[in-house]
Amino acid sequence: MQPTLNHQMMGYDRSSTMFSPDGRLLQVEYAKKAVRQGAASLGIVCKDGVLLLADKKILDTLMIGEGVEKVFKVDDHIGATATGYVMDGRILIERSQLIAQQNRVTYDAEIDVLSLVKDIANLKQSFTQFGGARPFGVNILVAGVDDAGPQLFLTDVTGIYFQYKATAVGELEAQLKEILEKEYKDNLTLENGLKLAVGAFKKVFGKEFDPDRLDGAIVKADTRQFEKIDKETIRKLAKKI
Repeated sequence: MQPTLNHQMMGYDRSSTMFSPDGRLLQVEYAKKAVRQGAASLGIVCKDGVLLLADKKILDTLMIGEGVEKVFKVDDHIGATATGYVMDGRILIERSQLIAQQNRVTYDAEIDVLSLVKDIANLKQSFTQFGGARPFGVNILVAGVDDAGPQLFLTDVTGIYFQYKATAVGELEAQLKEILEKEYKDNLTLENGLKLAVGAFKKVFGKEFDPDRLDGAIVKADTRQFEKIDKETIRKLAKKI
């Protein structure tokens, strides 16, 4: 703890562009901590598509849950969810929507998932390198289907990205990942993948579990169409698990 305190006192955490003596960007590390405190979300690649499921974390009993959106449509074949500072995620997802639209207008074709992910990651990286603004305090899970099939990517605060078969991020990341690692199979269908996802949230939430606080979407491999998961479907699955 003492070295970190000294770095703070010396001002190494006042800018995202200033390296500490041991080679750390402290503002970026703080942004990562913000992500770990955010509402959990997960994604799963299945043989017939890919899905996203996220916790809306409704803490105010007077709040209208339907007005809270955590899984967003980026293009017909791509969805995304943000964990951490959701306002940062909204800006990045809106940029993603614009990039996807520009690709259709310019090339008369849908953008491939990886190109979109790289664009988000490049923007995130730029905010760790240039002064005058803080890093984006958000990780974004991007799920989609293109010519390469169903795909799931995670863009990190630092501007790097990873491709996954299944992963989770947020305050319950460790517990959710443990369940996914034990129960994930390469031949999962979307139906079974959704059961796994809902079951994982139910297990980690325990008595606090409420299916109405989950927001989800799928992209099927055959239609390449983004579809929100009906609330009643989640409720029925939760009762069976």
